[in-house]
Amino acid sequence: MTQRPGNQLFDAYFTARDMREVFCDQGRVQAMLDFEAALARAEARVGLIPASAVVPIASACSAELYDFAALGEAIATAGNSAIPLVKALGKQIAATDAEAERYVHLGATSQDVMDSGLVLQLRQALGLIEGELAQLADSLAAQAQRHAATPLAGRTWLQHATPVTLGMKIAGWLGAVTRSRQRLRELKPRLLVLQFGGASGTLAALGEQALPIAQALAEELQLTLPEQPWHTQRDRIVEFGAALGLIAGSLGKLGRDISLLMQTEAAEVFEPSAPGKGGSSTMPHKRNPVGAAVLIGAATRVPGLVSTLFSAMPQEHERSLGLWHAEWETLPEICCLVSGSLQQARLLADGLEVDAARMARNLELTQGLVLAEAVSIVLAQRVGRDTAHHLLEQCCKRAVAEQRHLRAVLGDEPKVTAELSAAELDHLLNPAHYLGQAQVWVERAVAEHNALTV
Repeated sequence: MTQRPGNQLFDAYFTARDMREVFCDQGRVQAMLDFEAALARAEARVGLIPASAVVPIASACSAELYDFAALGEAIATAGNSAIPLVKALGKQIAATDAEAERYVHLGATSQDVMDSGLVLQLRQALGLIEGELAQLADSLAAQAQRHAATPLAGRTWLQHATPVTLGMKIAGWLGAVTRSRQRLRELKPRLLVLQFGGASGTLAALGEQALPIAQALAEELQLTLPEQPWHTQRDRIVEFGAALGLIAGSLGKLGRDISLLMQTEAAEVFEPSAPGKGGSSTMPHKRNPVGAAVLIGAATRVPGLVSTLFSAMPQEHERSLGLWHAEWETLPEICCLVSGSLQQARLLADGLEVDAARMARNLELTQGLVLAEAVSIVLAQRVGRDTAHHLLEQCCKRAVAEQRHLRAVLGDEPKVTAELSAAELDHLLNPAHYLGQAQVWVERAVAEHNALTV
């Protein structure tokens, strides 16, 4: 069986298929051809070129008509993808209408084609990412509400701390997703703009018709016409990359938490199970967090790619040498990695498996020590903070040394029982009674999500 060359083994794991289609060779070429077809329509609207040239040009603007391998070889000599593509486009048109070929690419430069084509791709990518984020947020909101009152051990420095709830933890993931959705909404008007400046950004080749053509071209592509061309002002591109970096990092946090909760010693929360998922080549018992691994992997890889975008910002004068080139594969790869992370995150959130009984048992691993603060806070109001803290510290040490439950040690301590009754101690050492505002945080996170969704 003959296979086309390329790195396809890991694509299904790390990248969502629909995102890869946006940034595959055909997707890139079609976006540039869409620019050329729109340019012809815009210039005909303004009267710069004859209307009869539009159909022959637009008919040739179909990626299926072009040899990507030949284009790739030509790019190695030309230095960018637009130059050989425009030449191939001209030949395609000339084969049927030599007159129309004269009007191809009129007044534009290679970077106009490539950057505006990229923006068209990013619009598709943004739509996919926003859709995945919205679905992920819906799932997280439902899970947060479902487990709003499910206690589990809080963990600081990877050690048991005071109790939290699973819903509160999930609400934290939800809040990060909501903020990312807000950022994308805010940056969209800055990102989805036309790039059209001609050779050096002045559009001098189009004379007095330059601005009307630019406006018509923006309308044809359903993009905004910015205040000026942005050939070497890359903040729009970098802002989007940075926002994707934040998404990758937030999803990495989600994946890290789930992988830790799945550890054998914890075994509190699990990825959804499926035949063949998370197994080992040698150990039949294994259930590995393979979805979380994608989230953590993307969170590890994306920051370096984002740093490349930042490094490429100080571009020279009106056209960059090398720095612009550094973006070409970088931003698409960021989009693909984030798409794969979102795809896995949504699967995790949809099918999260929770063992509340194990959470309750794990809360007892320290035999009441995680609730020492609860006792200390109440006792401090009666005997003073320093006295209460010192007394509880000594009782905790005794509980550890004697391998006894803190409740038993406190019940044997006259300085404690003089201030706190048995019923008070029982209440204070119940994890369900020391959850603070955990449920409120869930309600607030869900409300913010709902407000954004409306």
